[in-house]
Amino acid sequence: MTDAPIPPVLGVDDLGPDTQPVAYEVSDGTAYVTLNRPDFRNAQNSVMTYSLDNAFIKAVEDDAVKVIVLRANGKHFSAGHDIGTPERDHHVEYPNRAAIWWDHTTRGGGDRRMARETEVYVQMCRRWREIPKPMIAQVHGACIAGGLMLAGVCDFIVAADDAFFSDPVVKMGIPGVEYFAHAFVLGPRRAKEILYTGRRFGAAEAAEWGMLNHVVPRDELQAKVDSIAEEIKVMPAFGLTLAKKVINTNEDQMGLQTSLDSAFGWHMFAHSANAEPDDTDSFSASLGGMDARSMRDSANTGSTGDSAPSGEKKD
Repeated sequence: MTDAPIPPVLGVDDLGPDTQPVAYEVSDGTAYVTLNRPDFRNAQNSVMTYSLDNAFIKAVEDDAVKVIVLRANGKHFSAGHDIGTPERDHHVEYPNRAAIWWDHTTRGGGDRRMARETEVYVQMCRRWREIPKPMIAQVHGACIAGGLMLAGVCDFIVAADDAFFSDPVVKMGIPGVEYFAHAFVLGPRRAKEILYTGRRFGAAEAAEWGMLNHVVPRDELQAKVDSIAEEIKVMPAFGLTLAKKVINTNEDQMGLQTSLDSAFGWHMFAHSANAEPDDTDSFSASLGGMDARSMRDSANTGSTGDSAPSGEKKD
């Protein structure tokens, strides 16, 4: 926790083409929702989460919007959840909207953590997965941990050839991210591979494994996303809503929702298990002694090259 001021959540009427940490604009029936915290590699604090939610509400309530594109400014799509920036705001109360739960700031230990992570991670992602308009994730650069969650709730993922992906939180002694759909998206064996090794995998691998719809050169990414959006827009809007509902229900009937609940339970247990040996600094202990910088420095780059980013501003 720092003394840095925490910016306010952007309301529906506050959002604009250059607003931070989320920008919003509409062009020819497409709403572009842009992660706009590039100095911190679009690490997600709660201000970003609730601002994103308001951007999605704005897009859903605008009848002129037919397709929603989730993209990012800066070098990376998202380095994941904010575990190391001056504006990290896990200690701040925000009114719940995705889960009916008590204020996490009034509780301690696992109670506090479960209240917050249920709201801002698991239930918020479930809420966004059910948005009744088509959503396309436009991914470039790093898409790490919580970034995978954001992209994963979209209907399409279109990636630049420089994109890379990872869920490295097993290094913290935690079995994966809070909204855990890896076995459904990648299949169980590939899911185990990325978790057991902690390695990054590139866009070509992700496409081969069935996680992505398309991979294109970086300078063609926006055009590819826009061309897909144009194809979608000619379809009946309510037919698209129903098709999305049918396919999401198919996944649910295959066990996605119960799998999410089970995985989140083990995720919370891991936080508590990590905190047990040293209760003097339970938050630090619950990350297995890791922080943003040490996660970056210990990254297993696999076959893709560069050091992985963190949610910490580069020196």
